[in-house]
Amino acid sequence: MKTLKILTAVAVVALVGILASGILNFGTMTKEDPEIESAINDVQLNEQAPIKKGYEIGDKATDFSLMNIDGKMISLKDYDNAKGFIVIFTCNHCPYSVAYEDRIIALDKEFKEQGYPVIAINPNNPEAYPEDSYDNMKIRAKEKGFTFPYLFDAGQKIYPQYGATKTPHVFLLQKEGTSNIVKYIGAIDDNHKDANAIKNDYLRDAVTNLIKGQEIKMTKTVAIGCSIKS
Repeated sequence: MKTLKILTAVAVVALVGILASGILNFGTMTKEDPEIESAINDVQLNEQAPIKKGYEIGDKATDFSLMNIDGKMISLKDYDNAKGFIVIFTCNHCPYSVAYEDRIIALDKEFKEQGYPVIAINPNNPEAYPEDSYDNMKIRAKEKGFTFPYLFDAGQKIYPQYGATKTPHVFLLQKEGTSNIVKYIGAIDDNHKDANAIKNDYLRDAVTNLIKGQEIKMTKTVAIGCSIKS
């Protein structure tokens, strides 16, 4: 009995230590890691928001008709020679989106001639973020020299269908007959801060696999960015 009491006391002390350590570590992470703190803030801001459902790997993506920065309406069916599409939900104001602009341009230049053009869509409500207005989209695209369509999700009807939650958020589609099948969902790569320090080039690898007729090893990753503003 005495041995049992001693073991119980040791277990309780150990459990308290683990809990205390976890609390301390979590507190340190939220204070020292701006990405974790940003994610927590997003959860707090959106804790009452309904959970958005969207596409999973293998689903058929519905086509859309959205206005491009040149005033023309763009649909996936307009691309007769495309083998698929790199659909990226992005915007003007988000620092993550800004950090990826040059990489998105490079991806479009690399893959559109191989049948996989970039289609960028701004899902944000300009009343919540005026910087993401249609007029400012035109200005930003001209400043950066976007080589791809930059579409405005008026009424925010398309991004919930896809299930996009962040900017940027990628959905790689492949044409199969008359359908566009979702093949990859998530992040562009694993390092938004430094393009020279990328260890996992998720999107580029996925598109390359499709072009070569190979299986995509990583079909879904967590998109890192700013929450979509509704």
